[in-house]
Amino acid sequence: MGVGKRARNPVQTAVWWVKKQPPKVKAALGVLIGIMTLIFLRFVIRDHDNLFLAAEFVHAVGIGCLIYKLMKENSCSGLSLKSQELTAIFLMVRLYCSLVMEFDIHTLLDFLTFLTTAWVIYMMRFKLKATSSEDLDNLPTYYVLGPCAVMAILIHPGTSHHIINRVLWAFCVYLEAVSVMPQLRVMQNTRVVEPFTAHYVFALGIARFLSCAHWILQVLDGRSFLLNVLGYGLWPGMVLLSEIVQTTILADFCYYYAKSVMDGQMMVRLPSGVV
Repeated sequence: MGVGKRARNPVQTAVWWVKKQPPKVKAALGVLIGIMTLIFLRFVIRDHDNLFLAAEFVHAVGIGCLIYKLMKENSCSGLSLKSQELTAIFLMVRLYCSLVMEFDIHTLLDFLTFLTTAWVIYMMRFKLKATSSEDLDNLPTYYVLGPCAVMAILIHPGTSHHIINRVLWAFCVYLEAVSVMPQLRVMQNTRVVEPFTAHYVFALGIARFLSCAHWILQVLDGRSFLLNVLGYGLWPGMVLLSEIVQTTILADFCYYYAKSVMDGQMMVRLPSGVV
């Protein structure tokens, strides 16, 4: 018994200690780790635009896990078709806005992401429909689309672009922040998340954190880029808030994913009320 305790390495000791802490302490530790990571990224990465590219890459890895699951298992159980459709919607809107407002490398990356997302939707809706989780994918999409549309009309960029384009830009930013909610509802209903779905959602969480870090570091560096590109008023703050919301929504799942990996478990088991 004493030998077992001495054999425990520092990482196992830290994980064991964190497990014993109440939820509020775990949340505070998560915030502290996030702040320390931001400080690390600020001094290590000189061009913070690389964080945005890294976020796109991690998102692509996540979609790769999703595609592998569909092809290897011939099943889409545990996946939310509604989340994929919401993702396709905000990508389509963002592609349009990029083409008419700021065509760059991100436009190409978004196009490739849209193509893969469209393929996933096709497989889930037609080829693998018999294995879908329709009964669990029960979050009405208008709960997500409606508030995003209203917020876009009320708060959007104050740039010189046409009002319709500015509202659409805001809409895709808000929708991206909450598009994962139907997927989280499916996982909440099942409580057990199989590996490839877990890898995909974890990759989304990491991608969202990197994207959020990109914007926060732009502000901390005192650059005028944020205001010059996004305009003034409430809109720049809403962009930052949307990024933070995306990261926060996935934070709990990422914690339980990391916990499962540390415990050597393939399946991620979620307590009730986590997501």
